[in-house]
Amino acid sequence: MLVTAKEMLAKARDGKYAVGHFNINNLEWTKAILQTAEELRSPVILGVSEGAGKYMGGYKTVVGMVNGMLEELNITVPVALHLDHGSYEGCLKCIEAGFSSIMFDGSHYPIEENVEKTKELIRICREKGMSLEAEVGAIGGEEDGVVGMGECADPNECKMIADLGVDMLAAGIGNIHGKYPANWQGLSFEILAAVKEKVGDMPLVLHGGTGIPEDMIKKAISLGVAKINVNTECQLAFADATRKYIEAGKDLEGKGFDPRKLLAPGAAAIKETVKTKMELFGSIGKAE
Repeated sequence: MLVTAKEMLAKARDGKYAVGHFNINNLEWTKAILQTAEELRSPVILGVSEGAGKYMGGYKTVVGMVNGMLEELNITVPVALHLDHGSYEGCLKCIEAGFSSIMFDGSHYPIEENVEKTKELIRICREKGMSLEAEVGAIGGEEDGVVGMGECADPNECKMIADLGVDMLAAGIGNIHGKYPANWQGLSFEILAAVKEKVGDMPLVLHGGTGIPEDMIKKAISLGVAKINVNTECQLAFADATRKYIEAGKDLEGKGFDPRKLLAPGAAAIKETVKTKMELFGSIGKAE
């Protein structure tokens, strides 16, 4: 059964570890992530962007697939199904479809409008028993059509949003989606510490988890980050494994072209990537 992200993130915050949010893009992605979480006894958050939701046949299709897998694969660890960088309209659709958690990305609105829209979604989520993530400051780069300039969050605006009663807060601290450029300046721990001081025990979210050095990840967790998003790294691992399979001509051997065989190396690569991240985040064994 799907759960909200609220309890798992509160435990992560108190235990000084982070729960991995891994975006799903199809059945293979979903199955690989769920099986890895179960094997490692780690809580996990399945992230769905609006573009990926549309690609997979709509939000209700995604909910049906995930719920079916939880039952058929006997997944017993806590699993949240979470809308990633949702618009206001997208949030309403995911609430209706049966997601257990949503993110409203109002970072591109003036803070007053971000507050008003967030406040309304909090009311609905509380009625439905769902968790809500909000964002202040933009995450740089582009992911599935969501483009941000990478502005660092204003700690005072973070407090305004946190005081509304959201369950988790994504604050821009110099992190970006996609691959990090060679001239990247790194995370702003000064901003992160200032945000933490303003929002208190609010679990914080770090987007753009691909390519951030391990020492920065660990420091971010020590400063209150309880949820870390990973997408690009799984995509790169999947693409690399699939490319090697095809370049080696294995799709031409016997029935190597069967999708179940063709996609298997990519799925295995996702499993390995997720395992590595869960080890780094410290969430292994925390589902007990």
